[in-house]
Amino acid sequence: MPLYVELSCMARVMEPPPGKLILSIIYSSMDALSDCLKTLERRFGRVQFETAEIECAVAERYKEEMGNNIFRRFFSFEQHTPRSALTSIKGTCHKIEPNFSDHVDDFHFRTVNIDPGIMTPNNLVMASHHEYGHSIYLTNGVYNELMLVWSQGRFVRLPWTPADFYDNEAVDLFERVRATFELVEEPV
Repeated sequence: MPLYVELSCMARVMEPPPGKLILSIIYSSMDALSDCLKTLERRFGRVQFETAEIECAVAERYKEEMGNNIFRRFFSFEQHTPRSALTSIKGTCHKIEPNFSDHVDDFHFRTVNIDPGIMTPNNLVMASHHEYGHSIYLTNGVYNELMLVWSQGRFVRLPWTPADFYDNEAVDLFERVRATFELVEEPV
């Protein structure tokens, strides 16, 4: 008896439907955040939904560079975004950050840290320049991190998902963004 079953048809390769751009912005200066948002809206279109300030669960990682008062906010944008664009969007965000940095000698102390992601009806995937055990390398130093999955009518966090991604403010935004998709009923 064979150990596997060979399928009689090959999957068709096609581009998946677009998702919605989500930006996670960690910041230490409200003025820098405000100015940065203007730049981001010129590049990615109008913000559709945004959260209030959320305590940043990973603030300790950024304290030396950004100081003690670090917060996170999430933003979604009106237009749909091809999922394949996430790597180039991460590159764009990385180039924008130094424009809002404090410069000391040859070092840029960031006041904003912008991480883009793509939300689909099924999940939220964020782009990062950091490699972790759950990261999947794409190209140009960019990794994908699956942060949330939609299951049984709600977003479910994964063991590595930072707590601020599951803050009530954040979950409310993610659910509102998900509601903008034309959804097919889940099978019973």
